[in-house]
Amino acid sequence: MFTGGPGSGKTTVINELKKRGYLSSEEVGRRVIHTQVEQGGDALPWANKKSFRDLMLKAEVDSYQQNQCEVEWVFFDRGVVDILGYSNLESICLSDQLLNAVSSFQYHQKAFIFPPWESIYTNDSERKQDFIVAVKTYKEMISAYIQCGYELLEVPCGTVNERVDFILANLKLG
Repeated sequence: MFTGGPGSGKTTVINELKKRGYLSSEEVGRRVIHTQVEQGGDALPWANKKSFRDLMLKAEVDSYQQNQCEVEWVFFDRGVVDILGYSNLESICLSDQLLNAVSSFQYHQKAFIFPPWESIYTNDSERKQDFIVAVKTYKEMISAYIQCGYELLEVPCGTVNERVDFILANLKLG
């Protein structure tokens, strides 16, 4: 499981892991944003945060279930616990559906958190938050993962290969 604030390098590391032959699950937030914009929907983080959260939760549960039977490692670019962190960050009431998902869908005990890294942080059409919000998101993710009993390992800033090697070494895969 990869977590942290936006723009901290999670997806770049996931892409390198894919090149090395590992399975992965993409970040659902960007997919939800893309689909909503394409369809003219309002379940967007800048329009209807609760609906956005609910669509992300459904997509994360679907992703978890699709990958549940894999016998190999699957690296997740965020997960159900991130939805809890997002809800806390945005002061969205926690639904029973979210709380049930957090307790029902368990990932590997070790979760890798990517710290805010201002020199690589960029905005785009789907990432409109500023760096201050990225730092706040990072802190909420720490709280959410600790609350849910995960062991957080901070991925050091460095080259993509150094970060991937750190992750694989901590999982005894490299």
